[in-house]
Amino acid sequence: MLLISIDVAKKIGLPYPIPFYSQNGSTEVLLRGVNLGSTGATIMSNPTNSVLQSLNQQLRQAFEIFQLLQLELGQETATNFIQSSTLFYLSFGKDDYIDIFRSKSAKSPGSNETQLSRILVDQMTNAIQYLYGSSVRKFVFMGILPLGCAPRFSQWTNNAVSGGGHSGDRVVCADEINNLILEYNAFLENRIISLNVELADAQLIFCDVYRMMMEIIKNPNAYGFENVNSACCGIGMDNGMSGCMSMNMVCKNPSTYVWWDLFNPGRVVSSLLADSAWSGQLLPDICRPTTLQKLVFS
Repeated sequence: MLLISIDVAKKIGLPYPIPFYSQNGSTEVLLRGVNLGSTGATIMSNPTNSVLQSLNQQLRQAFEIFQLLQLELGQETATNFIQSSTLFYLSFGKDDYIDIFRSKSAKSPGSNETQLSRILVDQMTNAIQYLYGSSVRKFVFMGILPLGCAPRFSQWTNNAVSGGGHSGDRVVCADEINNLILEYNAFLENRIISLNVELADAQLIFCDVYRMMMEIIKNPNAYGFENVNSACCGIGMDNGMSGCMSMNMVCKNPSTYVWWDLFNPGRVVSSLLADSAWSGQLLPDICRPTTLQKLVFS
């Protein structure tokens, strides 16, 4: 969720995080923060999709940054900086599930889908241990949003949750998909709880994006939204058949839409999520065991 990470960087007081491939190796630039993210990213490597960066690819980029810092600052100074002044924000998993849901019917999840959460969290754990071994001590993990309510997948079901939206008072969500997402989120949070005990001096927090999104989806009027089911930009039913390919496709009032495109929340939703993750002001305890603000300044 790139927009949330940008909002969080602003709250910390950092400039717009420079993309990894735009940085020139300057220590001054690296010390201000680097964006290793991409438009789409998966935990598992996907050789058939060159657009999506994998977690391992981004870990290799992090390793390159660590090496550059060691060369410029010296190993001891670089290690002290990484340990005391870095925070890793990891938001993964959404695109792994999207790949599966697009190729199979989520109404009949097979053994691969039901086992996926454990496999993905194991991969995330490996990443945590690698970064911890590189002296990183502060981590933020974003859970996966309720993809079953996204415009692309909500069409697959007649299930509904109470709330607003253009389909009467019904918000249509695919429970079969959301149940798999909830399974992943719960497993990830439980693993984070364990790692907070196992890894000395490490501070890891889990931010429950699913919970905050469902709060908005069920009570859209309370947050200023008018459309819960359709994407602001796209084509087809609920604008959920393709992504936003042209600004000519954008709706007239984007701020009133929960969803920007077939899978991603809009700018206002991302800002609300960032506010809740930062201070817990809108929705207490969205990040556990503490807020992002307290983690940053601890």
